[in-house]
Amino acid sequence: MRMNRSSGILLHPSSLPGPYGIGELGSGAFRFVDRLAEAGQRLWQVLPLGPTGFGDSPYAPFSSFAGNELLVSLELLEKEGLLDKADLAPPRPFDPARVDYGELTAWKRPLLETAARRFLAGAGAERRAAYEAFRAREAAWLEDYALFLAIKAEYDELARETGEPSSLWCELWPEPLALRDPAALSAARAARAEAVARIEVLQFLFDEEWTAVKRAANERGIAVVGDLPIFVALDSSDVWTRRELFKLDARGRPLEVAGVPPDYFSADGQLWGNPLYAWKAHEEEGFAWWIRRIAASLQRYDAVRIDHFRGFEAHWAVPAGDRTARHGRWRKSPGEALFAAVRGALGAEIPIVAEDLGFITEEVRALRDGLGLPGMKILQFAFDAAESGTAFDPRNGFLPHNYPEHCVVYTGTHDNDTLAGWLAKAKPEERAYLEDYLGGRPLDPARALLREAWKSTAAWAVAPMQDLLGLGSEARMNTPSTLGGNWAWRLREGEFSAALAAELARLSRLYGRNLEDEAPDSPVPAAPIPD
Repeated sequence: MRMNRSSGILLHPSSLPGPYGIGELGSGAFRFVDRLAEAGQRLWQVLPLGPTGFGDSPYAPFSSFAGNELLVSLELLEKEGLLDKADLAPPRPFDPARVDYGELTAWKRPLLETAARRFLAGAGAERRAAYEAFRAREAAWLEDYALFLAIKAEYDELARETGEPSSLWCELWPEPLALRDPAALSAARAARAEAVARIEVLQFLFDEEWTAVKRAANERGIAVVGDLPIFVALDSSDVWTRRELFKLDARGRPLEVAGVPPDYFSADGQLWGNPLYAWKAHEEEGFAWWIRRIAASLQRYDAVRIDHFRGFEAHWAVPAGDRTARHGRWRKSPGEALFAAVRGALGAEIPIVAEDLGFITEEVRALRDGLGLPGMKILQFAFDAAESGTAFDPRNGFLPHNYPEHCVVYTGTHDNDTLAGWLAKAKPEERAYLEDYLGGRPLDPARALLREAWKSTAAWAVAPMQDLLGLGSEARMNTPSTLGGNWAWRLREGEFSAALAAELARLSRLYGRNLEDEAPDSPVPAAPIPD
């Protein structure tokens, strides 16, 4: 993967400012892209854009191919005549600093349904051909996703009314539907045809809006970096549609689930609960599902970070039903064979960043390096003894003087505390080591660390917007292994100011990350999705 020396900002679209409770793909997104260009940035990194599932996490979407309908712009729907101006007044003003997913969904989902009905009734007549072309192009996943969501909505409501502990398709749905009996599917499609059509319209609208935002970024020399979770959620159309590609029992329940083993940080390991892949079945079909998944990502983004890359070499398999990850075992993954198939279908130059954090073996490094993929460096880990396990050691790979050029340095990720939040909790010995490394006590340690990232040899340098703003732990995006309050932070209107953009442009110019005589990274042409 070719990487020009560049820098950028990590900000999920849900965090964009705006009046309707969540960031949207309307004027706020375009203003952000303009400000990025003004700031001399060449990268915009986002989290997964799929429809969020359990816990509002973008890493557990209902589909690997669909977009998050909650990001569709109400402002644009009103301009297109699909909503009335009076529709856009919420019962009370939303908190501009946080997303309240419960309140937001209860208010916005009916508006989206109204817009979809009006589109189907003829309000979107001039775009009907584009809509039908979208349906034909995305047919491999679209109807199954829409049907899954339509059925799920009914059984979610049933679970609420009856107090059922689970509304999962493999637990509560009637067996003919859960196991996709052809007659049951045909009847379900007929009974839910209107709901399915509305969901397909919303996916079309999302696709139109995101394509326009990405085009605007590319026209300004900004490449969009996406995020692809290695695993998928059990509560997803991916698993319901292709049960044979996952390790499930006859009813569709997982036999083993994903996690990571006990380590220095957790005596129980981490139990993620995602169903594991039946890799033999993937291999027998030439990894076609993975090829389509990566191709779809490369249509949506210019480059993709793959979360938990080490899982392609070996994965930690935990027996389903275990309450901790202690009793899992390492099982081999296809690694090179999978990527050989992907490259054979999509080309040798696949723009992928490998998230190579955590327990990384020589075999994982060999897979990453053999594929020529850049890895990740987290600057915060260089000075945090608990995170890296090797702080205060000059050989620590997270220290900037040890970076290879072919990597991406982040001040932190969506799973870390902010720089300012971490610094406020740092131990005295960590602060002392940091000050020694920086050559003295800086007036603003968070700003000094940002400068270290930008001046490092790493080809790409990326900072979460919260670190650029110097925000504390209250602005943290996610605290792993916790439920509630995550994925909610939002950028306030005006916080990404002209002054901040000018400062960032100067820093990027100073360290050669926005040189005018060097062409920016060319957006990668969209790869066709195989049938």
